[in-house]
Amino acid sequence: MIMDENTCGVVETQSLTCFNPPHELTLKSGQTLGPLTVAYETYGTLNTDKSNAILICHALTGDAHAAGFHEGDKKPGWWDTMVGPGKAIDTEKYFVICSNVLGGCKGTTGPASTNPKTGKPYGLSFPVITIKDMVQVQKTLIDYLGIPKLLNVIGGSMGGLQAMKWAVLYPEMVHSSVIIATSYRHSAQQIALHEVGRQAIMSDPDWADGDYYGKTVPKRGLAVARMIGHITYMSEKSMDEKFGRRLIDKEKVGYDFSADFEVQNYLKYRGDSFVERFDANSYLYLTKAVDYFDLPQDSGSLEKALEGVRSKFLVISFTSDWLYPSHQLRSFVTALKVNDHEVTNVVIKTDYGHDAFLIKNDRQELVVSHFLKRMQKEMNHER
Repeated sequence: MIMDENTCGVVETQSLTCFNPPHELTLKSGQTLGPLTVAYETYGTLNTDKSNAILICHALTGDAHAAGFHEGDKKPGWWDTMVGPGKAIDTEKYFVICSNVLGGCKGTTGPASTNPKTGKPYGLSFPVITIKDMVQVQKTLIDYLGIPKLLNVIGGSMGGLQAMKWAVLYPEMVHSSVIIATSYRHSAQQIALHEVGRQAIMSDPDWADGDYYGKTVPKRGLAVARMIGHITYMSEKSMDEKFGRRLIDKEKVGYDFSADFEVQNYLKYRGDSFVERFDANSYLYLTKAVDYFDLPQDSGSLEKALEGVRSKFLVISFTSDWLYPSHQLRSFVTALKVNDHEVTNVVIKTDYGHDAFLIKNDRQELVVSHFLKRMQKEMNHER
């Protein structure tokens, strides 16, 4: 395997077992859960005063493998463009942590995990989880690693929700936050899009009310859910440029309902490849957690919810992101300013839609790199 010198190289996923009975995690719902396994990866070296730690929070279908290669992989981690030696999140300067979220299916306890009380997969007996619950589990991991204060918590999309919640729940532990392509709560349209995906999964006969483990998995429903989701991640212009109205076979058009256009074939590929790596029940649980996220819900207003934060913020949105349009984050920025919190708001012009934060983006890399360098100087000065 040939690797660029600026990658993190070959990395391994580690795991932590926590919340062992009788000290289970108490969820926001009031239910308890434990023991839990947390899958995580680290990159770089923690310095002697433990002041260079950055926590990356992944998006809906991400995982702990943010950068570098696993043995035998052909592709690097999902944010390898941002994380590595000399990159925006420079692993020669920072100690970087990324964990799979609670409810996921890539090593952290979720609905596909074995319920210790029954010896069978949880399925729908897995309790409903929230972004707050995910963050509490991440906090336990950070405590385990012996890090008293994080230099930065960064995340895009669902990861941005986690980063927001970190700043609110643990203000003394977060020096700075980078919030990318997200919102402080879902709109009706965003909830509706997720609901169509959930219904696609639950309408698949193979879903079997969530009890499909060891049987035929609901591939058709999950593939459709992914196809719907992927459309929202791209912009109209990027789809037109990538596919237009190009046909797969100009000699065979409209004679049946097989794919005629290249964009149809692409969506089918995305759906089919997704079902090989993701669990349908995890998709249901995680989208529900995102839909129920409402930062001001317990405080009465967004301004009130952000009163107690201590973090400095960099907020990034993209002009062509119609899933999480810039105006939604503008309200978050305004609420921070009302509370006299330091915030830098950057709107990046791009045609790549919501996925712009996941692909190589020079502007994003530049602003994140400069922000982190400034935050590190500040944190070192405080010490």
